[in-house]
Amino acid sequence: MLINQSITPVQLRPQLEWLFELSGHKILAIEDTWDPAQGTPVFTVQGCYTTRGWTEWTQGFLFGSAILQFDATGDEKFLEIGRRNTVECMAPHVTHVGVHDHGFNNVSTYGNLRRLMREGRIPADSWEMNFYELALKASGAIQANRWSSIRNDLGFIYSFNGPHSLFSDTIRSLRALGIAHQLGHVLMAEGDRPISLLHRLILHSKTTAEYNIYYGEERDAYDIRGRVAHESIFNMNDGNYRCPSTQQGYSPFTTWTRGLAWVITGYAEQLEFFENIDDRELEPYGGKDQVTKHMIKAARATADFYIENTAADGIPYWDTGAPGLVHLGDWRNRAAEPFNDHEPVDSSAAAIAAQGLIRLGNYLKNRGRQEAGSHYYQAGMTVAEALLSPPYLSEEPHHQGLILHSVYHRPNGWDYIPQGSSIPNGESSMWGDYHARELALLLLREAQCKPYLTFFD
Repeated sequence: MLINQSITPVQLRPQLEWLFELSGHKILAIEDTWDPAQGTPVFTVQGCYTTRGWTEWTQGFLFGSAILQFDATGDEKFLEIGRRNTVECMAPHVTHVGVHDHGFNNVSTYGNLRRLMREGRIPADSWEMNFYELALKASGAIQANRWSSIRNDLGFIYSFNGPHSLFSDTIRSLRALGIAHQLGHVLMAEGDRPISLLHRLILHSKTTAEYNIYYGEERDAYDIRGRVAHESIFNMNDGNYRCPSTQQGYSPFTTWTRGLAWVITGYAEQLEFFENIDDRELEPYGGKDQVTKHMIKAARATADFYIENTAADGIPYWDTGAPGLVHLGDWRNRAAEPFNDHEPVDSSAAAIAAQGLIRLGNYLKNRGRQEAGSHYYQAGMTVAEALLSPPYLSEEPHHQGLILHSVYHRPNGWDYIPQGSSIPNGESSMWGDYHARELALLLLREAQCKPYLTFFD
């Protein structure tokens, strides 16, 4: 990546405001045309959102986008869309025992609404606040109950593949456990045994850092610092680690860039969260420095890998080991090419990673690491600048997507390939659009000198 060392949120403010201008029209277009009987919109095909059955992990992004739109613009029709649909549609996600996606669905909806009330952006109502907080408490506990214990007193929230499967994605879903813990909640087990949500959050974070992330320490023949395996497989009979795997990447020994992005942002966000946890709570775990040590190591390694293995403008191809990249020559040293003939880019990975790079940069700067912090911050700003303009920002009024050139599941061939093209391009995803809005809101608040955006108090 060629990092722009001077770009600031104030300079990007016109583009940020333009993004939300476009965003409002696209949210209304989906609201006017989507039939809830179809399920949940996942990605676009020829500019129109469609569904794709796998797991219901994107509905919170749909309604959360309307809430973010209200946050950015103050237009109350978007608050009404987000609040009404959260009440009417999101309860099954709160009690969903079959997925690892609680932080995606429920913090994006109930969490954002609670945050707006606490910020005084919407009228205070104690019963409405109790409703949001009860949903968040239940969601965090149910997420934490999806638990596999392994050797060395570690464990993880297992994926929809089963108890043997640890996904990198889930690191960002830990926000569900974090906010539920902050609300004073615990998971109650057999015999009325309370289980700390903070404890499980820390263990999952440590397990992901140890097994899904590489540090150039000769763990295997493909141990490159910052590389991320989408999935780790464990033998649940004895708790031993067996091998890396992937569901959506090219291979277990390459890096699926959206998984990489989830890790960068998940750890950066958790580092911010733990800065706001009372030191006394962390004494049983060796103190705050000990708890966050692995998070800093993981966040910096993966952020460095992203910077080193992404096109010059900060937009990544869908997998850093995708076989067609060899035909693109020196692709790292020029802007990404979404209309090439060999491998698709994934703008949704960029939208997720940009926020993580910015948050990691802010975290390090706040701890006195100015040079390192500025490096990551400006890398995130470089990615954001690329996303805020065509060919990534969708300015076509009849296209329901906000950020173009997103990829869902390349190995399964789920993504739409336009006529005359050999790879997917020109389409959007619900998670890419949501995270672009979340990124834009983070930067817009900074440009406007408004409170820093977090999921927690």
